[in-house]
Amino acid sequence: MKLDNIPFHVTDWSQVIPEQHPGESGYATWKVAFAGDVRVRIVEYSPGYLADHWCSKGHVLFCLEGELRTELEDGRTFDLKPGMSYQVADHAEAHRSSTATGATLFIVD
Repeated sequence: MKLDNIPFHVTDWSQVIPEQHPGESGYATWKVAFAGDVRVRIVEYSPGYLADHWCSKGHVLFCLEGELRTELEDGRTFDLKPGMSYQVADHAEAHRSSTATGATLFIVD
């Protein structure tokens, strides 16, 4: 991720129209803003959410609320609680998310 040619900008997330994305179970609600080629999102996972795919895109992900489990394709799992983050590069380690209780995340990619 390279942050070039992005003028200062404030995002009022309450004004961003949400998009709903179904998972294998549950759903994700995304609020998306772009800063040049950089996508910035607030994502809310419903209780019982399980991603319907393995993701190979790089992210910086910060857990705002709830609990998130991230599974890597090699079987390792990592549990995030509010105040925790993970970082992964594009095409580095495929991962997918799930949550039993729901989670709210701030993601930059």
